[in-house]
Amino acid sequence: MGLGFTHRQILVTMSGLVIAMLLAQLDNMIVAPALPTIVGELGGLQHLAWVTTGYILASTIATPIWGKLGDLFGRRITFVSAILVFLIGSALCGVAQNMPELVGFRALQGLGAGGLIVGVLSIVGEMIPPRDRSKYQGIMMAVMPVAMIGGPLIGGFITDHVSWRWAFYVNLPLGAIALVVSWITLAKLPRGTGRARIDWLGTGLLTVWITSLVLITSWGGTEYDWASPQILGLAALTIVGLIAFIVVERRQPEPIMPLRVFKNRNFSLAGGIAFISGFALFGAIGYLPQYQQFVQGASATNSGLLLMPMMMAVMVVSILVGQVISRTGRYRIFPIIGSIVVAAGMFLFSTVDVGTSTFVTAVYMVVLGVGMGGIMQTSTLIAQNSLELRDMGAGTGVSTFLRNMGGSLGVSVLGAVYAHNLTDSLSHSGAAAGGSPSTSSMTPHLLRTLPQAVQQVFERAVTDGIDTLFLWGSVVAAVGIVVAVFVKHVPLRGGRPVAEPAAKPTETKEEVLVG
Repeated sequence: MGLGFTHRQILVTMSGLVIAMLLAQLDNMIVAPALPTIVGELGGLQHLAWVTTGYILASTIATPIWGKLGDLFGRRITFVSAILVFLIGSALCGVAQNMPELVGFRALQGLGAGGLIVGVLSIVGEMIPPRDRSKYQGIMMAVMPVAMIGGPLIGGFITDHVSWRWAFYVNLPLGAIALVVSWITLAKLPRGTGRARIDWLGTGLLTVWITSLVLITSWGGTEYDWASPQILGLAALTIVGLIAFIVVERRQPEPIMPLRVFKNRNFSLAGGIAFISGFALFGAIGYLPQYQQFVQGASATNSGLLLMPMMMAVMVVSILVGQVISRTGRYRIFPIIGSIVVAAGMFLFSTVDVGTSTFVTAVYMVVLGVGMGGIMQTSTLIAQNSLELRDMGAGTGVSTFLRNMGGSLGVSVLGAVYAHNLTDSLSHSGAAAGGSPSTSSMTPHLLRTLPQAVQQVFERAVTDGIDTLFLWGSVVAAVGIVVAVFVKHVPLRGGRPVAEPAAKPTETKEEVLVG
């Protein structure tokens, strides 16, 4: 099996991976309930999206880099290095004194987190063949919703009873455990040659065009007009950077992102599904606490609890899907159904009002969670089944990169939509209530001290922003249905044999054996 790991050795090794995945995902979610308080204390609604976007953007850029470093130098040393970078970023976030510092330190955290996520998926991909991998990945994917449940709960409790800064400090003891356990359990993995040169030029160009693209989606129509020199200049930089990146990667002997993996249709389609699911997931999780705290009156702790139905649904469905795929070898139907359910869940959230009950939103969360559970691990499984072993790290990095890229654009685009509709609604209805409340320093606690008429204006504005945000999200999610339909079923390599239709004479060797 894989590199000769027994079932017991796989379980022991995965104990370290579970802790590391928990570390990365826990921190990503622990901040969400604290965001209204953080933004109110450090100042500026305009910086709200960047607290999350900075983290996801850095993680996105770093993901293919960490994946390739793992191929070159071995997964053990690169994985442990990623944990160290993450812990340093966490400590610095806890001492941030203003929003620019916090955004910068969150980006440093993201650099480490990119290595954690791609490291876990690459190590699993290297140890276990695809047919058996689904049941292990189902467990690993179930860790993500557990972290998503625990993250908001811990973050909300810390924000309500201690300080939002401890939402970052809490990573340190957990990270220390992950560091030690990972170093011990990953000792059997190959060390890598380390002789190949790192594609620094490709890395730099990747950073340039991705950052420019995210800045366009974040600033366009808010900070600057869409036709302004700043936005047009960023658009030109994005296009030029992307073209230069493609040219460089095609010529590099060891590219940071091997473009040959995109020649496989299933890999490209799985990447598209991952991109869209990341867009939907991060958009939903990042901004739901705004509605729960400002409109439904939930505390930071309770807003974390209110996310539990979604996370429980993701966890249960991920495990069930993994077991079904492992037993049957069939996977194509899951991303199709999952995409349909995600689009439906996003649309349901676009219908919420100031009077929508927590029970109704909980039902909508279950719908969204069921859909995400059917997509998350299957997109990774399809992508890895399409890779040769030599590209396992870099290819998994590309797949994770696309999911994170979707998350980066989802947070920035939907964040811009939310902020625009919030401020637009306030400007139109504020005068009727005796003045428009300020959004730059508003916290849920402060809102409750204002006159009832002002509270109603602000709650209506938040609801308008959330409705429009999820409406656009549902449109993007619907595109995922179309993408998923074109995925072709290719037998999973390894594991128990399964009866499959004979390959047609017109099918290529790559399609039959690689997928």
